[in-house]
Amino acid sequence: MEGRDGSANLTGEILFAKPFTASDLFTSYFIPRPHIGGSLNFDDRTSFAYAGLSWTVDVTPNIFVEGSFGGAIHNGKDSSHPFSDRQAVGCSPLFRESGSVGVRLSANWSLMATIEHLSDGGTCSDENRGLTNIGARVGYTF
Repeated sequence: MEGRDGSANLTGEILFAKPFTASDLFTSYFIPRPHIGGSLNFDDRTSFAYAGLSWTVDVTPNIFVEGSFGGAIHNGKDSSHPFSDRQAVGCSPLFRESGSVGVRLSANWSLMATIEHLSDGGTCSDENRGLTNIGARVGYTF
């Protein structure tokens, strides 16, 4: 993924299976899958680790949309790092939400266009410009 400032991040995520299944397809869309991940910035800018829940909805057998919500911790600028040249993203932890549109290339591989946003949602007094990343992800299903 790439931040607004043009720096590059390498992000890894593990998306777990649904903890239980529903008998019908419609109800199964409301059952979230837990995820954990992290994003490392290559220009010594803001990096973060996150966890939360994801929902995936099939549009066609090969195209899907995915949304997620959770929390993140970061090493960006806040009251504990006031002189950092990193993005001012507010206190830690942050809220993290993301959305993706993806295509299944095979039974195991997928390609997604993703946008994610991290913010403290105004819950602390630190400056909060938030952090938004746009990028592409490659997925592999085991």
